[in-house]
Amino acid sequence: MKTIKLWENDIPYLNPEADTPNSMDCYFVETWLPAPCVVILPGGGYSHRAPHEGGPIAEYFNSRGIHAVVVNYRVAPNRYPASLADAQRAIKLLRANAKAWAVDPNHIFTLGFSAGGHLSACCATLDDVLADREDADEIDKIPAKPNGCVLCYACVSFDREYGHFGCGVNFLGAERAEKESVYFSLENRVADDTPPTFIWHTSDDNVVNVIQAMRYGEALRRHGIPFEMHVYPNGPHGLGLAPDIVDISTWPKHCADWMIRQLRAGK
Repeated sequence: MKTIKLWENDIPYLNPEADTPNSMDCYFVETWLPAPCVVILPGGGYSHRAPHEGGPIAEYFNSRGIHAVVVNYRVAPNRYPASLADAQRAIKLLRANAKAWAVDPNHIFTLGFSAGGHLSACCATLDDVLADREDADEIDKIPAKPNGCVLCYACVSFDREYGHFGCGVNFLGAERAEKESVYFSLENRVADDTPPTFIWHTSDDNVVNVIQAMRYGEALRRHGIPFEMHVYPNGPHGLGLAPDIVDISTWPKHCADWMIRQLRAGK
C-alpha cells in the first residue's frame, strides 16, 4: 500500500479550521494488463471514516485481481462540496495515471459504506464539482463519473421520515440541510446516465432504514439502469466484510463477481 496526495498544490473548497487529509491509500495489484479499480469510501456519518471499511475491503478486492484505493475524504466540519471533490479527484487521478498504474479507465467503481455510500452515489448522480473551477488543473478536467457504483448499507437519503438527517447536517451544515435535504436525497438524482449499481443492505438495520436501498433501487428501475440488490434478513449496521455472519459474508464475492461481469460485458 502507498499513500498518494490528491492535490500537490492548492486544495479546493479548503476549510482552514478543519482537518484536510488530502490523500488516498492505494492498493494496486501486480499486473501488466489494465485491471478494474474500486474507489472505496468508508462510512462514519460524515464525522469520521471507519477503518474496518477501508483497508480490509481493499485487500479483499485485490485478492480478486481488482485494484483498490481508499479515499481519505474530508468530513465535518468540512461541508459539501469538499468530500465530493476528494472522491471525484481520486477518480480523475486514476484515469490520468491509468497507463502508469495499469488501471482500466473505463472500469472504475465507487464503493461506499453508510455515509460513504451516500458519497458513492453522489459520484454516480451529481455534477462534477471540479472541472469548471477557474483554477482547475488538467487532472480536474478529466471526467469524474464512475463506471459502476456500489452501495453498502448506504445512507442515500437525508429526509426526516426514512432518511438520516444527521448525516445531512454533517455533509451540508444545519442550515443547508434544512433547505436542501430533498435535493441531496439521491434517489431523487438518479437519471438515465447513472451507472450500473450493486446494492446490499440488511432488512433490520436500525441506523439506516432498508427503505433507502429500496427507494434507490426503484429509481434505478424507473430509469432503466441495471442493478443488483441483496437484502439480508438480519444484521446490524456497519458490518464491513461481515466475517462472522455466514450468509452476509458472501456479499464481497457477489460484488466482485458483478464487477467482473461489467468488465466482460464491456459496460
